Amino acid sequence: MEVTGLSAPTVNVFISSSLNSFRSQKRYSRSLTVAEFKCKLQLVVGSPASCMELDLYGPDDKFYCKLDQDDALLGSYPVDDGCRIHVIDHSGARLGEYEDMSKVEKYEISQEAYEQRQNSIRSFLKRNKLGRFNEEERAQQEAENSQRLIEEEAQASTIPVGSRCEVRAAGQPPRRGTVMYVGLTDFKPGHWIGVRYDEPLGKNDGSVNGKRYFECQAKYGAFVKPSVVTVGDFPEEDYGLDEM
Repeated sequence: MEVTGLSAPTVNVFISSSLNSFRSQKRYSRSLTVAEFKCKLQLVVGSPASCMELDLYGPDDKFYCKLDQDDALLGSYPVDDGCRIHVIDHSGARLGEYEDMSKVEKYEISQEAYEQRQNSIRSFLKRNKLGRFNEEERAQQEAENSQRLIEEEAQASTIPVGSRCEVRAAGQPPRRGTVMYVGLTDFKPGHWIGVRYDEPLGKNDGSVNGKRYFECQAKYGAFVKPSVVTVGDFPEEDYGLDEM
């Protein structure tokens, strides 16, 4: 078996399974760990990630090796375009069981009972510290969200209610209006600026989901992030909408 240098960040492989009679061609990143790769394969073959054994075959269908280290990168194995990865299921399911959904018994399980299972997706994610069980990643996301809220609050504090402003949102022409609201809202997290536009270029009348934040005519109100609001001497402009 000859292993050549792998430089492409992704690889095209065929996926087969002991549970299915078909093959799928998919593209995956070489930077995935085998544990993360198994999670993605769940959607392809239907087998639980915790019950998978992976065999790697070359383009000529010759057996290469097993992908048996969950913390190893997919790219650390001799996986190249045209290779086949065969999923051997150890959950006890039968061939074709996941192809005919009418034969799948449907049942519910309590959260307590599911928590006790050692071969569940949840336990697999916990063991490998993936998704919401990755405390480091979750802590980083929380820190980023906190920093973003601090920055938004600082920006919002420089925008007084009643000020004339211009809103420059990405992909939209500049819009002028008056600041009517500054603060937190119930419809989305973070700090928002409520603006009453000079023309009917908005999305609401100052209320969202039944809660009123300020008064204005329908289609004159909008809520935008502080970063797109500039306060200053912005007199009303004639947009020519009355002639439409």
